[in-house]
Amino acid sequence: METVLHQNKTFDTIDYSDQKLSDNEFVNCEFINCNFSKSDFSYIDFLDCTFKNCNLSLAILKGTGLKNIKFIGCKLMGLDFSASNSFLFSMNFQDCLLDYSTFIYKKLKKTNFIDCSLKDVDFSNTDLSLAVFKNCDLANATFVEVNLEKTDFRTSRNYAFDPSENKVKRARVSHTALAGLLEKFDLDIE
Repeated sequence: METVLHQNKTFDTIDYSDQKLSDNEFVNCEFINCNFSKSDFSYIDFLDCTFKNCNLSLAILKGTGLKNIKFIGCKLMGLDFSASNSFLFSMNFQDCLLDYSTFIYKKLKKTNFIDCSLKDVDFSNTDLSLAVFKNCDLANATFVEVNLEKTDFRTSRNYAFDPSENKVKRARVSHTALAGLLEKFDLDIE
């Protein structure tokens, strides 16, 4: 079947939950108030698209192209971004719920996470250099073998990572978060 190209379109208040969306390519499209929960996006390409107030929780992203995507006010719980296509992978998140999602081995350099919940997110083996976590909750987020060079955590909370297991040169953290960075030493910090 031939791929259907959707360009410069707006999709508003459509329920795609539990559906397989195959043989589609979306370029410069906007999705507003759409429900994509448990949808199958396998091998679909999205380029320069914006998702506003959408639910993509538990969507399947196997081989999905996510190139220069903006998520604003979206529910993205339990997504396995590590299964998506790595070619030109680029996203930014604002006011999103990303709890229980996975980004293992992804390049997230310069990615912005603004006012997001990132509880129990797995960032293992990612490149988060120059990323910005502004006012985010990172409770129980996993950072193992992550490039955190020049990453900005200053306004976020509940993050903890072992500086000896990650590249942390020039990472920006608040002084109140130092306990989370020294957790493995079992220190009594007052």
